[in-house]
Amino acid sequence: MAELMTSRLVALDADLGRDKDDVIAALASLVVEAGRADDVERLRADLRAREAKSATGMKDGIAIPHCRSAAVSEPTLAFARLAPTVDFGAKDGPADLVFLIAAPEGGGNAHLQILAKLARSLVKPAFTDALRAASGPEEVVAIVREVVAPAPAADQPVPAAPPAPAGRLVAVTSCPTGIAHTYMAAEALEAAAARAGVEIAVETQGSAGAKPLPQATIDAADAVIFAADVGVRDRGRFAGKPLVATGVKRPIDDGDAVIAEALRAASDPAAARVERSSGSADAGTTTGTGRGGEIRRVLMTGVSYMIPFVAAGGLLIALAFLLGGYEIALGSTYDGESVNTAQHIVLNSSLFHLPDPAAYDLGSAELVRSPLLTYLGALLMVLGGAAFGFLVPALAGYIAYAIADRPGIAPGFVMGAISVVVGAGFLGGIVGGVLAGLVARWVAGRPVPVWARGLMPVLVIPLVATLASGFVMLAILAQPLSSLMDAMNDGLADMSGGSAIILGALLGMMMAFDMGGPLNKVAYSFATAGLSAAGAATDAPQLKIMAAVMLGGMVPPLALALATVVRPRLFTTPERENGKAAWALGASFITEGAIPFAAADPLRVIPAIVLGSGVTGGLAEAFDVSLRAPHGGIFVLFAVDGVVGFVIALAAGVLVAAAAVIALKSLGRTAAETPVPAPAAL
Repeated sequence: MAELMTSRLVALDADLGRDKDDVIAALASLVVEAGRADDVERLRADLRAREAKSATGMKDGIAIPHCRSAAVSEPTLAFARLAPTVDFGAKDGPADLVFLIAAPEGGGNAHLQILAKLARSLVKPAFTDALRAASGPEEVVAIVREVVAPAPAADQPVPAAPPAPAGRLVAVTSCPTGIAHTYMAAEALEAAAARAGVEIAVETQGSAGAKPLPQATIDAADAVIFAADVGVRDRGRFAGKPLVATGVKRPIDDGDAVIAEALRAASDPAAARVERSSGSADAGTTTGTGRGGEIRRVLMTGVSYMIPFVAAGGLLIALAFLLGGYEIALGSTYDGESVNTAQHIVLNSSLFHLPDPAAYDLGSAELVRSPLLTYLGALLMVLGGAAFGFLVPALAGYIAYAIADRPGIAPGFVMGAISVVVGAGFLGGIVGGVLAGLVARWVAGRPVPVWARGLMPVLVIPLVATLASGFVMLAILAQPLSSLMDAMNDGLADMSGGSAIILGALLGMMMAFDMGGPLNKVAYSFATAGLSAAGAATDAPQLKIMAAVMLGGMVPPLALALATVVRPRLFTTPERENGKAAWALGASFITEGAIPFAAADPLRVIPAIVLGSGVTGGLAEAFDVSLRAPHGGIFVLFAVDGVVGFVIALAAGVLVAAAAVIALKSLGRTAAETPVPAPAAL
């Protein structure tokens, strides 16, 4: 492995131009002249593109322009001590120390870990002071080498036990490129926490990979800090913790303030908290161990990314029906030509040239709304249909992403599109996504020459993975998967009466049994995946399954909230307080609102809520309630067909579960188990 820096990559007391573009261009040329990159224009463009996202100037006169680039063959650090200084966008003035970090696209983790060590050192005054005092390029290289490969420390006496910390925090740092700010922010937070006497554990989600914090560490923390400019992976692990969310630069600029803010949040009951995901798929909540846990993590990642398409498409189609009537989804004849009614209206009409509903011959049906409502309904129908078109590709693409990271996305999306073309539906999407991910991961693990590394993520892996997995999908799996999907849809369509009620009851019970756990996720994933098959159909059985699942998930918190009101003496003071919040959680379809009750008394609570949710799920099927939205509870009633049945089924299940939990808590309870009533306020 080549050294990160050589003396040829150092410019001391140099005038490299009037602005940061000049400095970046000069340092990029230095990298190319040192043989670390082969295309100076490409490298400059990648550096400027990263700079355009956010300025890389830091406090205390430091700037760190950086990028990943296909032009770079070796991870490289170029350094300039500027005279005069140049503005890189820092709040406290121009920079005199510029570190240009260039990493190859798709490079290995070993070099990235070295870059991470360097990035952490940039916030240490002793390191930057030494660079400012260095007398020559060789001394600069030696200072950097000492940071990235320090000599082994001599034996030290065992220190005395540290005093008890003033608090316990956990943090996640993550920036878009993942090679500099991520680690600088982590270092800054750790330094600030040490000054404050606070214990902190930081998870860096950067390009060098992430080592997840132990769940026990997270559970013991008083608050969590998300210092991230991109989405935090697996944020479900932190659910319920007081939260300080900020950009990745703020801890670098003022880590002490961020630590102080987190400590205040830890003691503030009204502080923002990491949201709980209920019924929704959060890849982060699936941190099980072993092969089963890994399979669940992969599937839930795909489902979690698919949900926004389901929500947008389903709600838009529901609004289309609300405005344009159900007939807007039907085919019709226009001037003797068979047309898709909604598409034809959108393409041939406008707000200033409204359609003539009577001109569309729908056979026994007709467009009954006004021209304006018909046009708006058609518009929303086309939008919703377009969103629905991404369901299976997104499912497959992000399953592949969960297996192979970014190189898996393109082949995964293609496998999802193939599943739609061959009629294999979401089953094909799951199989195709797994296949694409495995192939992409295998290809990415092959050893390749240095010159080919840059081509791997952008050309070789997508091409080979798409070709190989596409051949298997089309030549071998398409027919069986299509037949299996047809059989499943036929089975659901034929399911009626008692069998449909039993299915609804079973799904409702699964939603309540573990309140966000594996069974809950299986039921929810089954329902949301089915929405893709329902499309714009108005009476698809999948819509009824979605209704039964969401209603079943709403029952547990609502029933327990009701029980705390009816028989408050059966519950502890904290449970009664939780009961107040459970009303809103249940109404929003956040099943986890029942977890505090189940954790305190599982043998009485879980059977009761499973019974209530089963009743609700069965009644939802019996009343033919259907739902197009994958989430939202009572706030998506406009997407419900059969609102009266919706309300009756929900109320029945809540009453049954509340009565059951009251009965179970009243029977067989010993005096020692009876909660002590809270003292009256004085």
